Parts: sequence; structure tokens; C-alpha cells
Amino acid sequence: MIRFAIALLVGMLVFIDVAPALAQSEARIEVAQETRRRTLFDLLFGEPEAAPPPPVQQRQQPRQRAPAATASLPPSKPEVEKASDATRLAVFGDSLAIDLSKALERFYAEDPNLVVINQGVSSSGFVRDDYFDWDKAITEQIAADSFDVAVVIIGINDRQEITVDGNRYAPLTEPWNVAYQARIAEFLGKLRAARKPVVWIGLPPMSKTEYSAAISQISNIQRLASFSGGAEYLDIYERFVGEDGKYSSHGPDVNGQNARMRKDDGIHFSSAGSDKLAFYLSQTIRTFYRGSGVSIAVADPLLGTDAAAMLRPPYQGLGQIRLLEVAGAVIPISRVPARAGDLLTAAGMPATAPPFTLEQLVTAPLGRVDAFGLGVDADADGAANANGR
Repeated sequence: MIRFAIALLVGMLVFIDVAPALAQSEARIEVAQETRRRTLFDLLFGEPEAAPPPPVQQRQQPRQRAPAATASLPPSKPEVEKASDATRLAVFGDSLAIDLSKALERFYAEDPNLVVINQGVSSSGFVRDDYFDWDKAITEQIAADSFDVAVVIIGINDRQEITVDGNRYAPLTEPWNVAYQARIAEFLGKLRAARKPVVWIGLPPMSKTEYSAAISQISNIQRLASFSGGAEYLDIYERFVGEDGKYSSHGPDVNGQNARMRKDDGIHFSSAGSDKLAFYLSQTIRTFYRGSGVSIAVADPLLGTDAAAMLRPPYQGLGQIRLLEVAGAVIPISRVPARAGDLLTAAGMPATAPPFTLEQLVTAPLGRVDAFGLGVDADADGAANANGR
């Protein structure tokens, strides 16, 4: 009974309390997702704690990918600013001179006291002065004082007819050789008169045999003209041949590694070949340039001697005049050399001494150059004669 009475009392209280709540809930209009109806359980035990709002999911920003690394060359060496009074090295010639100029720019890139001036003209030479007149060009450059030292490499276009006073001469004939050497001599004469040091570079071997032979003859003419014109001649032929002494497209570079020295045409230098040529040229340029200007010795070493009266080009400086070459050691192969006796200048000696006899050679005194190991000891013979032998 007691339990029944308690249950009845609780039920009445619930009804009294729930009725107004039900009336109020009917008048309330809310969004279903945001409201929750009260139940008998809520009245007896209290409303449960509100559930925490669902966590707001933040949209993740798309991850930015780092740009893919690209291959690149290492940074180049900073170009050294050239001094205002830097030595001006001008390279004259044909397309070989153009390639050499680029190599010299690389070689002297970090030297502030030397600047390279490219004066190469493709397809030019000393034969076709109607196409490009080097004599006129060098006159203009000297007048403008545009350089301090001249480097010349030219000739690969000169195996063709030369015209002089309306006369045409076939390549490498005797009249052609004379005319060609005269043009080089005139070119060098103007440089010598302007006191400009000159380095003339010989031509390398070529891939085609016939063409290479012609270029070698042209280079020999240039060599003789350089000697008589007071230029420093740089022979590079042996630097660009193979073990057999002939043309080779490959060879050791400046680091001693085997590399391609020539281009596919068998005429021009590759970049490695041009760099190698620039290295050898730099050794010759040291004759004039030592890092701060050009030095030219003007003293004549033969002044005051008998040789000073010899017919010879003016002395220009260190490495310019070689006494043996000036004295006639360089002579044509076809010319018969003079006898050794003709070079003697002792007083009283006839201009043309008779040839030595076999008896004179055999009885020549010991120590004389013509004794040939069979000479006679003059002192021993004198002592023997004194003793009555």
C-alpha cells in the first residue's frame, strides 16, 4: 500500500508539472537539428549535459610543392674589368684569327692589363686585295693608334691567282711568290715604321694532302717575310701533327688530355685547338708583354761592330732579329752554298782560295777544324827534325 501511494503521488506531481511544459513546447517552433524535447526521465533525473558541438573540420590548404630543381651551368667567373691603360692586343687575319681572338679572350679573361681586339676578316688574305685590302686596313689602324701589339695569322684563302699591275700569276709560281712576299713585306714595313711589335703565326697542317702542301709553301713564304720584316715568327706546325708527322684531328690539349683539335673541315681549329694555340702564343707574347704594358728594347746589339754595316732590317727589339738569319743562313734550297773560306775576313786572304788538297788535309796540324782526326802533331815533328831524324 505504501509503495502504491508513493507511486500515485509521484504520478500526480509529474502530471501537474508536465502539463504546462507540454503546452509551452507546442508553441515553440525550432529547427529540429537544434532542439530536444524534454521527457519524464529528464524531469526525474535532470536534463543531460548538452553534447559538445561537433568539431569544425577545417579544410586543409593544398600543400604547395617546391619547384623542381633545374639543371644549370656553374656560375661563370666574374669578368675582370680591364684597366684604362691596358695593353691592346690586336689579332689580324682571316677566320683563323677570329677563332684565335676568342681563345685569347678566354686566356686573358682575368688579366686586367691586357685586352684582346678581334680584327679578323673571314675569307680575306693577301691575294684578293680587291675583296679586302690589308695594306689599307693596317694603315688606318696605325693612324687611329688602335692597338699596341699585333698578332697575325692568315693564308688559308691565298691559294689562288694574284693580280699585279693587270698581270695574273698562277698560285705558287715564281712570280706569284715574289708578289706575295712583297705584299707581306709592305704590310710588315708599316708596322715596323710605327714601332708596333708583331707576332706572325705560321699555318698548321691541313687534312687534304694537296691543300696542305700548298699551305705549307705559303707558310714558308710568310716565314721568310717575317724574318726580313722584323716580326717574331711562331711556328705551330709540329704542335698539331700526329705521331706520324702528318695531319691529326686530335691531340693533347693544354692539360695534356687527348682532345679534338680541329673542326670537321680539316682547316679550322676547334675550341680546344684554339685554346692550345693561345697558350703557345702567350709564351711568345711574353717577349713584349709582362703584365703591365709593352716593352721594346731599342738598342742595337751590333752597333759598333763590322756586322752593323750589313744590309739588314732595322732592329726592333728582343727576339726580332736573328743574326744567322740576317747573315744569310736562310737561303733557297736551289742555291749552291758558298765555301766556308768565303766567310773568312782575315787580311791578305784571297777572295777565292783554292780547294784543299788531300795532302793538306792529312798533314793539317792537330786541333785545326780540317784535321778530321788525322792531323800531324807539329811540336813532335819539330823535335824529330831537330834530332836529325
